[in-house]
Formats: sequence, structure tokens, C-alpha cells
Amino acid sequence: MVKLSVIVPFYNVQTYAPDTLRSLMANARADFEFVLVDDCSTDGTPEILQRAERELPGAVLVRHERNGGLATARNTGLDAANGEYLTFLDGDDWLAPGHFEHLLAAMEDLGCDFVRTDHVQCTGRSRSVHRVPVGRRGEVLRPRDVILPSDRSTAVDYPYAWAGMYHRRLVDRGLLHFTHGLRTAEDRPWIWRLHREADSFAVISHLGIFYRRGIASSLTQIGDIRQLDFIKAFDQVIEETANDPESDRLLPKAVRTYCAVISHHLGSAERYEPAVARKLRTMSAAALKRMPQDVLKEALDSMDAERASRLRRARRRPAPLSVEAAA
Repeated sequence: MVKLSVIVPFYNVQTYAPDTLRSLMANARADFEFVLVDDCSTDGTPEILQRAERELPGAVLVRHERNGGLATARNTGLDAANGEYLTFLDGDDWLAPGHFEHLLAAMEDLGCDFVRTDHVQCTGRSRSVHRVPVGRRGEVLRPRDVILPSDRSTAVDYPYAWAGMYHRRLVDRGLLHFTHGLRTAEDRPWIWRLHREADSFAVISHLGIFYRRGIASSLTQIGDIRQLDFIKAFDQVIEETANDPESDRLLPKAVRTYCAVISHHLGSAERYEPAVARKLRTMSAAALKRMPQDVLKEALDSMDAERASRLRRARRRPAPLSVEAAA
């Protein structure tokens, strides 16, 4: 029986994939499997993964015939996985030896639906520790209890799928798959759904994941149309949270977070291609008009003057109301 399935999407990461695979080798165990998903890479990544399929114990290689993006690649991995527990890693990141055994021991000891863990962010030679914004460690908590408060960073603002481990019952309940086709911010609806609907989780103080930032080929560094999928992602967060029995309590957090992300993108619009920057402004205006206006007003009134002013200017911009009309 497979105890743990590790889902690892790869797309054009020939420079970094060897480090990732070496770290998986240092985490291998007889009852672990590594589902390597090649999202139709066009560089040397496929050859690296074919070699890993032969050399990495527990490796299972799956290849997409066309590029689908990170959300779709993760879903492919979930569908192929056999483990009682599941986790993720991105194809350009790496792990400390024994990382998965540490998380698995915590999962089995605590008996919760999922655990979350801290990570090390690596930008060039720089290293910085990023912690789950939950103070209580090593104890089982109710996930929806850590969504709030609205005006502080909370567990739903730490959306990294690879920063944790998950029991298979979450797959069976439909809580672990991502929204198909989202090309960025795919983990935002995912983390919100997980915290609204799962029964139990815990935070583990452990540093074993090394997250690579600032890579030129990373989507977060490319100002093209794919970046605007954050609008679709957060529209989904708002829609699903509005249908929650505690929507009155949770919606202010969802709206405020959406506003903060819109403001961030508008504030750095110069990094986008000109046509994409125009579309960003149009789609942001439409998104602000679709939000519950009473909740939006409260969110804007509680934000700092610079962000609130930027968002109010955006809201006054003429815009279609639907994502489809703006696209």
C-alpha cells in the first residue's frame, strides 16, 4: 500500500529539476510514490524526467500532450495518486532530507485532515523564513476558525499547496482538486475551500521546503494575460464564500483580500504589456462593481489611504460587469 503520494508538476525547468529530483531521492521511502507530471515541457525537462522515472524509487511519470497550467497539472497528479496521504512540490523547488517523514509522523500523531508548515523562500542567494500566520502550533484546530480577522494576515493568506500534507479523505470529499484551467492564483479558491469545509487541521513548526522566487521564466515574473486569472480565482472565492452559512462573518475577509490583490496589481501595472495593463484596469473595475457593495465600502473605509484611493479610482472606471465581457 502507498502511504504517501507526492505530486510534482514540471514545466520548462531543466535548470532546476535536477535539484528538485535529488531532494526527492533524499526523501524516498519504500511506501512513497512520486507522481511527476510533465506539463508538455519544450526544453530538456522531459529527458530529465525520463531518467528520473528509471532512477527515483517510486517515480510515476505522466505527460500532458498540451500545456494546461499548474492547476490542471496538479489535478492530473491527484487523479493518478494512490497514497493514503498526499502532498505537493513544484518542479523548481526542493526539500530538506526527511521532510516528508517529519510531516507524515505529525499527521499520523494528530489524526487531522491536513497539516500546514513553514517554508524558506530563496531569492538568488538570499534566504528568508515565512511562517504560517497561525500562532497555535502542534494542536488540532478547526480550519474555519483561523480565516479571520479580516484586517490581519491569516491562514487563507498562506495559500501554498506544497506547504503541508493532506489526508485522502479530502480528495474523497472533493476538497483537494484545483479549479481546472486557472493559470495563476489557483491556490486561492483552493485554500479558502479547504478552510471553510475541512473538519480539522494543525500547524507544524518545521522548515523543510525551499521555495525558489524570482525565476525569470516563472509566471509571477511574466506580465502577460495569464496573470489576470487572479480575477477569476477571487471571483470564485467571493461566490463560494457568499454561499457559506457564515457568509456575513467571512465575506468581509474575502472582499478585503480581493481588494488588496487588485490594488497590488494596479500599483505594478507598468510591468504588464500595454494591452494587458489596459485589460487589467477594465477587469479590475468590473470586479469591484460585482462585489457586494456594502461589504466593499467597509473594506475600502478600513484600508490605508493610498490603496483605498487607487481602488476608488478604479471603481469609477466604466467597465462591463462580467469577466467574460471584459476578456
